[in-house]
Amino acid sequence: MELEAEFTSEPFRGEGEPPAHAVEAMRAAGHAGLSTDFGPLGTSARGDADALLDALPAIVRAALDGGATRLTLRIQRPGDNDAAPAEPGSVLDRMVREVEAELGSPLRELDRPGKQRAVRLLEERGAFQLRKSVAAVAETLGVTRFTVYNYLNREP
Repeated sequence: MELEAEFTSEPFRGEGEPPAHAVEAMRAAGHAGLSTDFGPLGTSARGDADALLDALPAIVRAALDGGATRLTLRIQRPGDNDAAPAEPGSVLDRMVREVEAELGSPLRELDRPGKQRAVRLLEERGAFQLRKSVAAVAETLGVTRFTVYNYLNREP
């Protein structure tokens, strides 16, 4: 079984280099063999359930030793977002289908750069102005809402 952890360490820093506590937590996840996605709102780590659960103490310690004053953690099975994909025929569904046609693949099958591009295209089309669209797009992509927010905040 695979699990995904999303963790955010504080204090936040708006611009510039990420704080040491965030970098150290991400490194600890990487050292444990987990795949990571590092962004301005936090980090997600994914991997085998045992490897992820075993790595959590090292991730927490790395963040705290790096100066974090708070660490927020969410663990889930990938794809369990408490969200349904866009309602068939809805405005969001049509936007998603257009982006899939443009990219030549279902969003779930794209690699990470492809998913980042899909999020950018959806943002350009106004998809994220729609209610609950981030959760629906995350489900369609097969990632977490947190990852979609990271993609949105990443420089194009």
